[in-house]
Amino acid sequence: MHTPPLASGPEGPTSLRPLLDTVLDALGEGTRSRGGPLPTGGPSEVAARMRAALGDLLTDEGDPDALRRLVRALAEGAADPADPFCAAHLHCPPLAVAAAADLAVSVLNPSMDSWDQAPAASELEALVTGQLAREVFGNPPRGAGPYRHAAPPRGATGPHRPDALITTGGTESNQLALLLARETHGPAVQLVCGENAHHSLPRAAWLLGLPAPVIVPTPNGTLDPAALDKALSGPSVIAATAGTTDAGLIDPLPEIARLSAARNARLHIDAAYGGGLLFSDSHRPKLTGLSAAGTVTLDLHKLGWQPVAAGLLAVRDGHDLAALNQRADYLNADDDTEAGLPDLLGRSLRTTRRPDVLKIAITLRTLGRQGLAALVDQVCERAQEFAQLVHDHPGFELHRPPTISTVLFRPAGATDDAVAAVRRNLLTAGRAVLGRARAERRLWLKVTLLNPTTRPADLAGLLKLVEGTTPR
Repeated sequence: MHTPPLASGPEGPTSLRPLLDTVLDALGEGTRSRGGPLPTGGPSEVAARMRAALGDLLTDEGDPDALRRLVRALAEGAADPADPFCAAHLHCPPLAVAAAADLAVSVLNPSMDSWDQAPAASELEALVTGQLAREVFGNPPRGAGPYRHAAPPRGATGPHRPDALITTGGTESNQLALLLARETHGPAVQLVCGENAHHSLPRAAWLLGLPAPVIVPTPNGTLDPAALDKALSGPSVIAATAGTTDAGLIDPLPEIARLSAARNARLHIDAAYGGGLLFSDSHRPKLTGLSAAGTVTLDLHKLGWQPVAAGLLAVRDGHDLAALNQRADYLNADDDTEAGLPDLLGRSLRTTRRPDVLKIAITLRTLGRQGLAALVDQVCERAQEFAQLVHDHPGFELHRPPTISTVLFRPAGATDDAVAAVRRNLLTAGRAVLGRARAERRLWLKVTLLNPTTRPADLAGLLKLVEGTTPR
């Protein structure tokens, strides 16, 4: 029986090159066949096309054309974040260099649960997470440890040295943040957050067996420090948001940080969306107060243009991560650790995991701060331009000027049912992918601009498309 070629090893490159050509050709065919931001026909027609492409999953002899056919079908049935009319969610078009890095990870297939499965990747992760943590919290003051200008050697534990973990995204990061709060402050610690908070936070409190969370009303879209103060009672972890999912709003972080310190509450900031503003000198001031948090969630598969997944949980005091330490003799035996083999098991709640750090590291080194800042500034500027188009158009109502790159708008005088119908009609026709959000007791269409290639003409075209779909 012929053994299928492997992706790695001496013959790996030879085996991969024709397959990569097949994949790239199939991606192009599928994209051309789709002809827009998403497939036409809605769920039933997409499902029928996918069933036809798959056929029988396990035939006796297999199908050598399966790679081409299924990649083509997936591309034809995809919602393409690189299309300027695909603007519903925090769903970015990934950078080519980051996708290429992901290929390298798939070929080498390291697993980040023990050093002997990922020698170089484990060191790269330590270097990158340390530097990103210092990007969030700043360098420790002189005298607080010997690592002010360089990444610390693995195993070093300078006082209050910030650290970070690679995660699958905001949901895992938020869950880890509450777990660290519970282990640091005890099982009675109570989550206090706004109703604008991401749904993963109350769910994490439930999963971790914490007291029922206190949800503070946010009628204006952001946490009011006075209302938050009244809601605090007993040991608390405050969760603020820097970039809400619905409208991209940022809670008043400096005031919340001062309140947290005054009330001796732990502060977590979910900056899964807004954290990318750190790379821009123009927009970084919007995150003033971020460094006061005990933990911060970041997602670089949003304003970082990474393929999913590329999440991060930054921790101001790396000692807090000791709560995650675990022992499994086959992965981190005591004598191996004492002999100098790094212990990776406490770096995640997962055991087997990909080195997602590679694409992050390659992107940061390739683009640099100025390159990333240009992307951030571009999408924020496009959001301002789109908001101005909406504001100036008599047939539309703008919710408010954007804080990051999300714009909420609705046809003037439309009912909520009509707003919902406009969105679904565009989806079914495959013409545009718009989100929906409820604010001030009304339903709004949501545009989230994360595509740096979107141009002003695309914005005008999108608004015209919505106008033409709105019932008269």
